Amino acid sequence: MGRNLVESVLGAVVLLVAGMFVYFAYSTAEIKAVEGYEVTDAFFKVGGLKKGSDVRISGIKVGTVVDLSLDAETYDALATLSIMPTIKLPADTVAAIASDGILGGKYVRLEPGRDETALESGEIISRTKDFRSPEDQVGEIIFLATGGSDSNGSGD
Repeated sequence: MGRNLVESVLGAVVLLVAGMFVYFAYSTAEIKAVEGYEVTDAFFKVGGLKKGSDVRISGIKVGTVVDLSLDAETYDALATLSIMPTIKLPADTVAAIASDGILGGKYVRLEPGRDETALESGEIISRTKDFRSPEDQVGEIIFLATGGSDSNGSGD
């Protein structure tokens, strides 16, 4: 009887400590969605960007990707971003999709401009840089290394 009680108490302590670690990790990892105003970006391709991905300026998280959709008219990928209310983005801000290394996740990198007017909630960031996959970059390097000759061999 005494051994079962000790095992039960020890199990409860282990579960309590595990719960404290989960709470600590959640509160310090900044994985919560940022609450703020929403702006939209239009990209040719998003290359693995997901809902919940970070939005960063100079490497600092300032927002979250809250929605990804397809524009039915232009077939562009639309990314809706929630930006911290304390961050006022200039109207000429540039949005780009970046990667956390070769195997890292994707995030939206914002490059604020110098415009005096700020983006309001619901507006569209008109200046974007599309995602360039490693395959695209390797293809471009090969194209440049081979002298950029055309592929049909006509030589015209």
